[in-house]
Amino acid sequence: MDEIRPSHRDLTYIAFAHRGARAYVRENTLEAFQLGLRLGATGLESDVWITKDGIPVLDHDGVVQGRILKKPISNYLREDLPEHIPTLRDLLLMTPPEVAISLDVKDDDSFEAVISEIRSVHGAHSPFIYLCHPDIDVLENQRRKSQGISLVSSTRLSKLKKGPEMHAAHMRDLGVEVMNMHHTDWNGGLVALFQRFDLQCFAWDCQFARNIRDMAKIGINGIFSDWPDRFYD
Repeated sequence: MDEIRPSHRDLTYIAFAHRGARAYVRENTLEAFQLGLRLGATGLESDVWITKDGIPVLDHDGVVQGRILKKPISNYLREDLPEHIPTLRDLLLMTPPEVAISLDVKDDDSFEAVISEIRSVHGAHSPFIYLCHPDIDVLENQRRKSQGISLVSSTRLSKLKKGPEMHAAHMRDLGVEVMNMHHTDWNGGLVALFQRFDLQCFAWDCQFARNIRDMAKIGINGIFSDWPDRFYD
């Protein structure tokens, strides 16, 4: 494919290629991430897990098909995983420094290794790398260890038991910088509320151009799509 990377000058948000350009090629592979960038993404998204020997790797489900049953990635040494599964280091090294990276940390035990890998490649200050987790208490526990890296509360509006304003205030107090919800949870009022607390707002599962346009119109700061070329429709 001979895609030409579009101009980014008109984008007002980070355009995240969700698991790479997964609409076109196998997700969470270096090929998918590279294609996402060629199609105009200004950010890349993936899920991160930890291997038996402590290596952060990128995969969605976190399991590998064995001869009979699927087994967790944590049961495998890095060298025993299928070739299509890249390491986090692979992604960090191939990604231009101006491109944002959003990582869903699926295995809580992988935080230390993930942070260490980020620091070894990018140094102590990496604000355009976003670590996402649904549990605000887990993020609180990681805040001190992850100074210089952005943390993301990634959940649904219905899960905010104390309401969005209390959640936003708690995030600000903890130093968690970003609220990430499904695009159907967002409206202009909620975006204004979270941004009033100096928080960024991300929206996921924007698969159609109309979803992307709607989110951009209400001031969302980051948008996730399987179709990175649709950011320019």
